[in-house]
Amino acid sequence: MGNDYDFKRRIYEVIEVSSLGDVSSRAYDKLMTVGIIVGLVPLTFKSNNIYSIIIDFIVSILFVIDYIARIYTADYKMGYKHYRAYIAYIFTPLAIFDFLSILPIFYIFFPSWTIISLFRLFRIFRVLKLVRYSKTMIIIANVVRKVKKQLLAVLLLIIVYIFVSAMLIFQLEPNLFNTFFDALYWATISITTIGYGDISPVTPVGRLITMISALVGMAVIALPTGIITAAYMAEITKKKSKYEL
Repeated sequence: MGNDYDFKRRIYEVIEVSSLGDVSSRAYDKLMTVGIIVGLVPLTFKSNNIYSIIIDFIVSILFVIDYIARIYTADYKMGYKHYRAYIAYIFTPLAIFDFLSILPIFYIFFPSWTIISLFRLFRIFRVLKLVRYSKTMIIIANVVRKVKKQLLAVLLLIIVYIFVSAMLIFQLEPNLFNTFFDALYWATISITTIGYGDISPVTPVGRLITMISALVGMAVIALPTGIITAAYMAEITKKKSKYEL
């Protein structure tokens, strides 16, 4: 029993983010990082070919082994010895991304199945696995986790403003928009200050709303930026002694 737990703990130490002096863990992190980057290569092809299929197969096998190893050591990850630890881990965000990142392998074996073919799009989830192997990304993830309530509040404010401005412009410029979705598109583009110019109000009131949307957009961009920057600086200060070489 003791040897089994020693073996499991060693696996856990290897697959987690490497610590100084642990050569095996650092090598594993580098292997997975290369695998993640290579696994994104098929997204640069318009359609599948022999090279993308080979890459998908090899990378997916690597991810399957990693996923199984992480479930096997979930009790160490979650911090308690119970079957609930394995269930709880499966539903954590990173574990879900791990699972989604291996689904493209099914397309190799069932290319004619319409639903299975959609799994090809799940290759994009592989980039999210980099969060686990980058210390900088870990810091950023911690920052977002700490200020998520503030960011959600800002997001809610943005959504409310977009809908309000879309409803106003939809009533003031009835001939400019075919559907309310077009008005939402205009409101979103305006508040982000991009302004493609493909939809432009012609009435004075409509142009005034556009100007206000652009000004609000600058404030909206600055608000979450300030929140994240302050939290990021605090996190760097706290983590400096742990991460510096």
